[in-house]
Amino acid sequence: MAEDVIRFPDGKVYERSMGAWSRLAGSVFLDWLAPAPGLRWIDVGCGNGAFTELLMARCAPAETLGVDPSAGQLAYARERPGVAGARFLEGDAMALPFEDARFDAATLALVIFFVPDPAKGLAEAVRVVRPGGEVSAYAWDFFGGGFPFEPFLEELRALGIVPTLPPRVDASRMEALRELWTEAGLEGLETRRITVRREFADFDDLWASSTGSASIKPVLDRLAPADLDRFRDGVRARLPAGEAGRIAYDATANAIRGRVAGR
Repeated sequence: MAEDVIRFPDGKVYERSMGAWSRLAGSVFLDWLAPAPGLRWIDVGCGNGAFTELLMARCAPAETLGVDPSAGQLAYARERPGVAGARFLEGDAMALPFEDARFDAATLALVIFFVPDPAKGLAEAVRVVRPGGEVSAYAWDFFGGGFPFEPFLEELRALGIVPTLPPRVDASRMEALRELWTEAGLEGLETRRITVRREFADFDDLWASSTGSASIKPVLDRLAPADLDRFRDGVRARLPAGEAGRIAYDATANAIRGRVAGR
């Protein structure tokens, strides 16, 4: 299975997708976009194809093309059962290998904060979408505490450990998204916050489903047993326990959409 991470030349590894969390947010995002069927889509930074699969299932596209710089991610994406008819190409978000106005819609799902130059990546998405077409994105609200693993990151900070965040995490702010979309010349801007909730049978269920995360596991692997126990107890204390020990909490994302102006 492809790693759900992105690796950068500085040696750091960043979380790429939240699995169940990202699918929940992606579904709400598509409900909000409510796109017409029969569009030509480009999924910029498609990663392992999780959002591409949602596009195929929900939007009846005439064409879907996923682009990502990771050959490993793309290999996994091509094996997803729900992507029949979609195509995947290796490429850079900041230099998309397509002619102008090639697509009807472009989306950057949980990816804008991984693009080294978000403005350049967005400009490329705008370039390859026809006039009147839409460019959209959503990003975890890191600064509003909306990241799905925020209880774990909070406890790391409490222990004096600086969590590893995406390289352009600043682009996840709603005001940053508005500025990017405005400076890219997109029109009719709309934004919304997406809130999704997951429920876990108990703390052990949450722990098992979260601690394999690439943003958490490397840190935990370095902790001494006593420190790991203290970390685990600290995370538990930050989470609301419901009936019969069940745990439920929310994650939030910032979403934006805009139309490409006439050229």
